[in-house]
Parts: sequence; structure tokens; C-alpha cells
Amino acid sequence: MSENHPNTPQNADACSLDYSNPAAAATSSCAQVCEKIDEALAKQGSISFPAFLDISLYDPDHGYYAKNTNQVGREGDFYTSVSVGPLFGQLLARRFIRWWLDQGKPSAWRILEIGAHDGKLAADILQTIANLAPDAWQSLEYATVEPLPLLRDAQQQRLSPLATKLHLADDFQTLSNHPLPGIAFGNEILDALPFHLIRRVENEWQELHVSANWELIAKPIAPTSALGLKTTRLENNFPENYQTEIRTNYREFLNQISNCISDGLLLFIDYGFAAPEYYDTHRTRGTLRTFSKHQAAEDPLDSPGTRDITAHVDFTDLAREAETLHWHPTHFSNQGSYLTHLSTEMIQDGGMNDPKTIAQFRSLTHPAHLGASFHVIEFEKSKDPTPQVMHRLALG
Repeated sequence: MSENHPNTPQNADACSLDYSNPAAAATSSCAQVCEKIDEALAKQGSISFPAFLDISLYDPDHGYYAKNTNQVGREGDFYTSVSVGPLFGQLLARRFIRWWLDQGKPSAWRILEIGAHDGKLAADILQTIANLAPDAWQSLEYATVEPLPLLRDAQQQRLSPLATKLHLADDFQTLSNHPLPGIAFGNEILDALPFHLIRRVENEWQELHVSANWELIAKPIAPTSALGLKTTRLENNFPENYQTEIRTNYREFLNQISNCISDGLLLFIDYGFAAPEYYDTHRTRGTLRTFSKHQAAEDPLDSPGTRDITAHVDFTDLAREAETLHWHPTHFSNQGSYLTHLSTEMIQDGGMNDPKTIAQFRSLTHPAHLGASFHVIEFEKSKDPTPQVMHRLALG
């Protein structure tokens, strides 16, 4: 089976001709990405959807995340909690300080941010820790891992006044050689991990690939493959042509992070669901979305390299993979309730009195804004899984 996308470029030239309205830089990026995808298709006949995403999003020269740092904010393609203002980082910093205190004030500790983008969130967190907990600041190393040179340079530039606290790495290896106790976290990083597209065809799951004709074609899934084993956890009551997403890279991702933190806390903030809601039979087209200039769409083959391509997070599967690495889920809630809890001490200290901060808090926590859309999950090694959390994740 195939799904034709008539408006999608067949090659790099068609890309540049079909999409003449965007800025020249975006059109050039699309053409270059299309050319690289066509090269892969010429060699293989078809490519998996994760391979398509790797080129579209992460090609080091022309991928969506590599071309500039302007994806986030009013002039970009989407908003994040960081876009709201510094309050988000200030509240996370209070959580990190609390962890440091609870652990007996370790003399050396690390905060590892995955997906730090241009370093704005890191700056907000670091400045807050320096102001509120000088002792914690003195013993802190703040690390980021960023393979894309453009983003790594942006982080270095923004965070240059805080350089003595930084370890900006291009891979996990240098950090894993010297693990420290601490916290690894990511804001909207899990949704950016490549994912497989699957579709229900004649009561079986098949994987969607990108063909040489720029169509999505369905192929059988090897039962013993990582993807095949994941599909066995799904129910069998899905309607014909039901489409959804599965990630098979959570464990590898978490293992790389875990090797950099000798003990401590993993924390992720993202949009997604526990498995029962994610794979609801009424969610027939899955959660895949593309974003460009704050407009959402569903065709991932349209103008690759010029728009974000994302899918929600299956927090149940994430927690299951974390458990295999002995990281136990100890918290799972929506962002609104999580940040409200973190704000208690700040409110008591009088830090929530000015109108700008109050407006930021409402945007971050109100269900109609970001409060219900995003979820927060924490994992710890030194604590047992929390029964309520396991129940919310459908793992109890």
C-alpha cells in the first residue's frame, strides 16, 4: 500500500520550484535536504521513516535543526515553555537545588541538559542557582551535549559569562568518562527523537517507508525486530488503516544519559500520554505533526528541512525502558500541577508579586495554555517506583 503526496518534491530541483514562496534560505535548505534524501533512496529503493527524519531534521549542514537557531519563539515555528520567560527555568532551578540539599549537598554534582538549543534555559537555571544557593553553585558543573556545531556555538556565546561552570560537549563519551551525581533533564527533547510510522493493514501492523517516488509505502515488520517486539504490546482492536508512531530508541538514549550521571534524577518535560491514551482507537492518525511559522500540518514529506516533524511521547514505553536501566518512575503529572508545586516556596518568598511573573505563571500552568498540554516525568535510581505513578503510566 502507498500514500501519494502530490505536492511533495520528487527531487531537489522540484523542491526549490514547488516552494518558491518561503525565504530563499529555507528553499535552499529544502533543496539540499531533498537531494540527500534522493541519494539515499537511489541506493536503497526506499528508506525507513527514522532515516528520513535523520536527514530532514539532523543533517549537519542543511537539516531543520542545523540551519539556524530561530525555530523557537514569536518569529520561529513554535513556542516552548522557555519562550514564556525566565520563570520556567527559575522553577526548575528550585527543583534542582532541592535535590542537591536532599542528597546531603554533594561536593561535586552535575546538571546535564539534553537539547539545550541556544542556551536560554541554561542561563535562567544557572543564574537562579547562583542567586539562591551559592554553595550549590560552587560545586556545580552544568553540561550540555550538542552534536550540531551551530547550536553548540550559540550555547557558548549566550553562556560565556558563566563559562567557568560549563562543559559543552559534542557527544556523551567525554561526560561518561567522568560521571558525577546529579540531574539529567530535557525540555521537549523526547518528541524530537526519530520514530517509526506504523499502520494497521488487514489486521497486521506494517511499517511505513518513504519510497523512491516520495510515497509512504507499507512494508511487513520482522516479528523479532525491535519494532516488531514493540507492536506485540498493542491491542488488536484497531480499525483498518489506523496509523500511529513507535520509538525504538528510548533505551539507547536513556543509557547514554545514565552513563554520565552516577546517581541522581532524570527529568523530562514533553507533550504526550500514557499508552492507553496514546493508542486510543479513536486516534486514527496518530500524533505526528509538522510545524512551520506556528502552523501545524500532518504531511511529513512536505518541504523537508524547512519545518519541524514531531510526534508525542509514549510515557509508558519510556518508563518501561527506563526500568530496564534501573531508573524508577517516581513522578508523573501534567506541567501545571508540577510547576504549581514548585512555586510554593517562591510564592512564600514574595517572588510571585510582579505582573510579568504572574502572567508567565499563568501561561505555564493554566490548562488552556501549557499546563495541560505538557507532562513531567521523573526517574530515580535510589527510590522504588511510586505506586500511584505506576498506575498512571498503566504499569501497575
